[in-house]
Amino acid sequence: MSTIQKGHLLWYIPDGYIPEISQGELLSHESICVLNTYQEDAELKITIYFEDREPIEEMNYLVPGKRTKHIRTSALEKNGQVIPVGVPYAIEVESSIPVIVQYSRLDSTQSELALMSTMGHPVNS
Repeated sequence: MSTIQKGHLLWYIPDGYIPEISQGELLSHESICVLNTYQEDAELKITIYFEDREPIEEMNYLVPGKRTKHIRTSALEKNGQVIPVGVPYAIEVESSIPVIVQYSRLDSTQSELALMSTMGHPVNS
């Protein structure tokens, strides 16, 4: 059994943007993809930062042990606050246990689809 720590407690994704329009059947969207390789549930606190407004702080989300979750950023909400479309933002993911974080964007604003995926930036804690 490996004793290597899998994942990190703190992750950053600096480039978030939900397009205002979509074309075709698929809706443009973004997801925070979280992998929890431990038995224990991961309690996430997600904070969204903006260029010109106060952040939406500590939106809570649970990723059960030995599971993965794809969290649509358009579905995140705290006290009626949501991420507006057409506004750049950045994401902070803080977890109660080490997790792996990836970010994916489906852009259907053009006649052809574009899919982008990148790892979040982990911060050693």
